[in-house]
Amino acid sequence: MSRDTSFYYSFLVLPPQKRTAIIAVWDFCRAVDDAVDEVVPETEWQGGLTASARARATERLAMWRGELAAACGGTPRTPQGMALQPRIREFNLPRARFEELIDGVEMDLDHARYPTFEALSEYCRRVASTVGLICVEIFGYRHPRTRDYAVDLGMALQLTNIIRDVATDYRRGRVYLPAEDLERFGVTDADIGRGVVTPAVRSLLQFECNRAREYYRRAAAELPAVDRRSLLAAEIMGAIYFEILKRIERGGYDVFSQRIRVPRPHRALIALRLWLLAMLRPTPRASQAVGVAGGDPVPPPVGDDPGHSRSGADLYGPRHQGGR
Repeated sequence: MSRDTSFYYSFLVLPPQKRTAIIAVWDFCRAVDDAVDEVVPETEWQGGLTASARARATERLAMWRGELAAACGGTPRTPQGMALQPRIREFNLPRARFEELIDGVEMDLDHARYPTFEALSEYCRRVASTVGLICVEIFGYRHPRTRDYAVDLGMALQLTNIIRDVATDYRRGRVYLPAEDLERFGVTDADIGRGVVTPAVRSLLQFECNRAREYYRRAAAELPAVDRRSLLAAEIMGAIYFEILKRIERGGYDVFSQRIRVPRPHRALIALRLWLLAMLRPTPRASQAVGVAGGDPVPPPVGDDPGHSRSGADLYGPRHQGGR
């Protein structure tokens, strides 16, 4: 795994057995995603896939479906499938989640636009939240609400990706921002293509960033105290992506002139800070796994619990106003 991936430093905090499993999952999911995104070189997209490229991508996805079936009960042929197979057995990873991921990636062959946020949400849950639900099985958790955390954190990460990659996706013939949002702010596909941060485009992207922030906030509120240390790797992922979101805001929502990144040293510092906070945080009592009489405990407001670390710098705090 390359150090350039935003997930690299989050995986370092895992014990070797779990790190190996997470990397196997990551490599398989990356290969599925590349079946569409890397079917032709970036320079050959020209606003979308040709019919022949679409056919090749469809064949590749079918191959990965077969490889998943083999990994779950057969003899896989690819390095990714062979690495994943023992981890599926070891951690009882749900095949249905991998199938949903492939379904989501396949949507990129048929959906270049999304009319509503509800429609986009289905895509985000398939390509991102499903991965989170797989990963928490490896991280380990005690409270069922942790699965809600995984779903909403996956939504937050994917929405951040969509905002950051508006320009790249447009060149590939895709506009993930919901059509209803573009209409609300008076922005057209052509405005996105021009790559100029007009007042209307800025307002649109500010709206999308606020929506992503809401999912980060939800995830933070849903993570039970009893599972915070187990989910440290996920918290680091969230903190790094939240930093991307803040940099988009601080840069006046200019996602066109360059791809917004968090420098590698900053990513390492985020991971180190959260690891130190996790080590210093008192371990919750086992009784905190469930509430009184078996009910769910009420999560404290974000930032009000001294045992709840605010991932990164001022995690999920008030929105930076951005602008230049």
